[in-house]
Amino acid sequence: MAAVATPTVHQENSGIPTYHQVPETKYELDWADLVTLDLSQFDQPGGKQKLATQLFEAIQKIGFFYITNFGLTQEQVDQQFAIGKEVFKLPTDEKLKFRADLENGGYNGYKPLGIREVRPGIYDNTEIYNIPKFIPALERPHPEIINQNRDDIESFARHINDHVVGKLLVLFAIVLELPEDFFLQRHRYEEKSDCHLRYMKYHARTAEQNQILENVWVKGHTDFGSLTLLFRQPVAALQVRTPDEEWKWVKPYPESITVNLADSLEFLTNGFLKSSIHRVVAPPPDQADIDRLGVLYFARPEDSLELRPVVSKVLERLGYSTITDDSAVGITAGEWVKARVAKGVGKDKARSDVSEQKIIGGKSAKYYD
Repeated sequence: MAAVATPTVHQENSGIPTYHQVPETKYELDWADLVTLDLSQFDQPGGKQKLATQLFEAIQKIGFFYITNFGLTQEQVDQQFAIGKEVFKLPTDEKLKFRADLENGGYNGYKPLGIREVRPGIYDNTEIYNIPKFIPALERPHPEIINQNRDDIESFARHINDHVVGKLLVLFAIVLELPEDFFLQRHRYEEKSDCHLRYMKYHARTAEQNQILENVWVKGHTDFGSLTLLFRQPVAALQVRTPDEEWKWVKPYPESITVNLADSLEFLTNGFLKSSIHRVVAPPPDQADIDRLGVLYFARPEDSLELRPVVSKVLERLGYSTITDDSAVGITAGEWVKARVAKGVGKDKARSDVSEQKIIGGKSAKYYD
């Protein structure tokens, strides 16, 4: 990896067993053809423009891409997987002390396993623990395993925010021929927003459950904020929907982060930056019995930002300057996230036949089989 500054790791003092990633599937799946951005080029002469050109090409095809050389070692990434694994090993009663206020749009803290019935008699198979930004306005209690490793978690999350998300937001501004700090000024770390680090566990399902679910664990959907970053997850289960409406598998490349665009950037660019549609399916047979542990980072705009399309010469040239869907205008980023979270645990979301769901104002979210 490129020689860049990395956060300090205190793994030898954490008391947490070293995490070892599971082997990749040996099945040759129908992998998506995604662009890879080498972030070590960002600070090189002409590097930002080169990366912005690559990014422009990537988002013309699909709102998914890989990044490499992002300034974190595999040891640092695996340490976060190790912490997440220990969180989910806690007794259920202990985890429930930190339950997120999901019904009222609160996402930080613990999301229990199986709170939604996705088909009659079959419940969702995910546990989630979300850690918000480390600012006074978002301080909250955490399990002791989080408290004991707070320094490592905070430095990891700050590195992602400052040196990964920050660089990508600059590249998007360059793509749109806006001042480089345009999106940075709308994603300030010290301001209240729903950016968070996530530990996530998909529990393995039985063959009978997968048959009933037609192998679809989470229906096709878009994410709520600006960007989602998924650290390499060797259990193949993520699929992306192509412009041709085909589902392609997302390959877990070593030492990479998979990035996808989300709703806020689509709203802010009048549909030019497309919120990518993706789903989670049952893994291939050689990984069917493995619980799928994930580490993710969600970047979201400041809560107060109104999701109104920006003025950009690029959008004008490409025909994205006229608002064709004004249903999101007037909604703030914070309102959108809260509404989508609350709807996500509502009874109508539990039905397998839901294809569209009204969220807030006149704006809806769609779901895909």
